[in-house]
Amino acid sequence: MVMKKILTLIFCIFTLSANVIAKETTFNKKSFEKALSQGKTVVVSSWIKYCTSCASQMKVLNKAKDDFDNIEYFTFDVTIEEIAEFFNVQYQTTLLIFKDNNEVYRSIGETNKDLIYKAIRSSI
Repeated sequence: MVMKKILTLIFCIFTLSANVIAKETTFNKKSFEKALSQGKTVVVSSWIKYCTSCASQMKVLNKAKDDFDNIEYFTFDVTIEEIAEFFNVQYQTTLLIFKDNNEVYRSIGETNKDLIYKAIRSSI
């Protein structure tokens, strides 16, 4: 019985650690505007500390940085009101894509790699 509890605990730790990713706010308005002025496709995602779907989305977007040319990727903690208001974002795991100074895509909670990549491709 004790061994079963230990194995269950180990399983839970590994399962939870699979969604752990370093989260930090990389957005700043000056860099965002510079990337847009350079004609880049700009991807912005929001997160919050406890959010596992945010971590899943961020893993996909971090990979997308390597898989796509000419995109700039920014993240921000949705509890930073100034940034959340700037983008009119109220929820974590909000994904925004900008091209030619316009928002061309917005989703909430999307973590599917194929759908995220499709949105990026259609914005390039």
